[in-house]
Amino acid sequence: MSKTSKKAAAEARRAKIEEMRRAERARERRNRIIFISISTVIVAGLIGWGGYAINSANEKEQRQAAAAKEPVSGEKTWDAKKLTRNHVQNTVDYPMKPPVGGDHNPAWMTCEGTVYTKAIGNENAVHSLEHGAVWVTYNDKATDADIKTLSDKVSQTPYTLMSSNQSQSGTVMLSAWGHQLSVDRASDPRVEQFLTKYVQGSQTPEPGATCAGGLTA
Repeated sequence: MSKTSKKAAAEARRAKIEEMRRAERARERRNRIIFISISTVIVAGLIGWGGYAINSANEKEQRQAAAAKEPVSGEKTWDAKKLTRNHVQNTVDYPMKPPVGGDHNPAWMTCEGTVYTKAIGNENAVHSLEHGAVWVTYNDKATDADIKTLSDKVSQTPYTLMSSNQSQSGTVMLSAWGHQLSVDRASDPRVEQFLTKYVQGSQTPEPGATCAGGLTA
């Protein structure tokens, strides 16, 4: 091969190599642009979702705070200062059924969204109320559907407990320390309002006290 031919072949190879390099650099630029674009969309989406989540959480807190200030229509209240808090071993004759406070047993009923299938001790349940729990009770007037609805709600709500109570006058009753509400149906919107207001609410004599480790039957 002549020198001229060799030189032409070398130049052709260099041109081919340069063309391949330009193509590779172009691919890299496209990939960077695509990556940056996708990353921007993802980040924007995360920021948007984060803002939505924060706003939703703030709105929920605001609704709960507003609900905590609003009185629950039809509820009965007792002077918390007159509800004694002594630990006793004997049975207590409470003036209200179910009780909403007073002397109680040293052992509380576990109230971590606990649904009891049988009646429980008043003195133990009152101790749970002292810890900030809401006690949901029902008598034989309650329908199976209402019992199921209440059981589902309680099981998803820490610092609550539920049991039957045939001595009460109301079909469904919710009790917190010094507060009580009677309703005819589980669908009554005041049920949710009462739970929002009094689960670990300001009425709690011992806020933050555990609902775990108590009696379970």
